[in-house]
Amino acid sequence: MRTQQMSLRDIAARLVITTGKKKGQHPSPATVMRLLCEHDEQTATATEDARPAFTP
Repeated sequence: MRTQQMSLRDIAARLVITTGKKKGQHPSPATVMRLLCEHDEQTATATEDARPAFTP
């Protein structure tokens, strides 16, 4: 959805919480932003771990 240049509000409106106390509700835009930031950090860490170490 980010590649389609959707706003956080648009993304939040499309997502639905599937488990827990808020099941069936939509997450807030702030929650979506936090999740996307966490995902980006995990992806960056995984990419760095996959690179071979530089040896001179």
